[in-house]
Amino acid sequence: MTLNRYRLRHLLQIKHKGAIRANRLLERPDRLIGLILLGNNFVNILASSLTTIIALRLGGETAIAIAAGLLTLVILIFAEVAPKTLAALHPERIAFPAAFIFIPLLKILYPLVWVVNGIANSLLRLLGVDVEGANSHHLSTEELRTVVNEAGALIPKRHQSMLLSILDLEKVTVEDIMIPRNEVQGIDLEDDWADIKEQLTHSQHTRLPVYRGDIDNIEGILHIRHVMHLMAQEEFSKQAIEANMREPYFIPEATPLNTQLLNFQRQQRRIGLVVNEYGDIQGLVTLVDILEEIVGEFTSDPSALIKEIHPQEDGSFLVDGSTYIRELNRVMQWDLPQDGPKTLNGVVVEYLESIPEAGISVKINEYAIEIMQTSENMVKTARIMPPDL
Repeated sequence: MTLNRYRLRHLLQIKHKGAIRANRLLERPDRLIGLILLGNNFVNILASSLTTIIALRLGGETAIAIAAGLLTLVILIFAEVAPKTLAALHPERIAFPAAFIFIPLLKILYPLVWVVNGIANSLLRLLGVDVEGANSHHLSTEELRTVVNEAGALIPKRHQSMLLSILDLEKVTVEDIMIPRNEVQGIDLEDDWADIKEQLTHSQHTRLPVYRGDIDNIEGILHIRHVMHLMAQEEFSKQAIEANMREPYFIPEATPLNTQLLNFQRQQRRIGLVVNEYGDIQGLVTLVDILEEIVGEFTSDPSALIKEIHPQEDGSFLVDGSTYIRELNRVMQWDLPQDGPKTLNGVVVEYLESIPEAGISVKINEYAIEIMQTSENMVKTARIMPPDL
């Protein structure tokens, strides 16, 4: 009964004979329990009867109490505590050889076990217990998270982190990780042609949205590789860009990341535009953004991860107001609130319930935040002092 059921399944896959026998018994635990308790009680009652007879012959009625005490001590130590403790500590070493004995015993005593189990199961059904459905062993998400956390050396820390991140994908939406629309880099077909060529030549991205005048007037997605061979030719033009771009792919902002990962695979896409309930473009999300939620950033330099963070000599950090709280917490290992606004500016404005002026300081989750610079209707730069300083 103390066998690790998931390890047992693994041993079944490699055709372990002991595991196969043990699994046959565990398919009907009521019969296994009936067999064990039938033998256990029979032996205990028989030992008690023999001890009573021997005590009467040797010492009369006075010896019965002494014999009962000694028998209880012997059974408790040698038949209960010691063997069951050993079985709990080393279940496979005990269970697999025991299964070799239990299976033929069950066949021999099956009629008696069947009668005992039939009466017991009928009683349990009267009490509303589902005897047939009690043999399922399914883990919930939180239980699986506990298993991963407690795996210890069996799973490397890095792999544990990745597995936990996969479990967290359903709790995060594309809105939480998207590049906001004001930071989306794209090709405006109404720009000067020389500027477009310069942008294509020096772009750090392989895919760029193509629009006219405004990102809401999206025309498509251009893969720069498809036009590289044309850029050296004189016939390269805006018409060539339009001919090589792919129609845009739109994603509702509330889509969970685990769903979107499958959608990217199904649609054979790597980039999508995030839209709200009115169809307005809110930002852009890529396959790489989702993969980074699982494996972490593809660089180990925090300054490269978030260019809006600038460490100071006193241990504080100057942070751009548009920086996402989720990124700050993940990269800097901070604990700023994530259940409300998505950006640092939004968190500060919500806390103060007004647009602050430069010089104002607030304390949020033990983090001292000083407003350094404001621009129009938002916090442009803030200084954050971690609580451990």
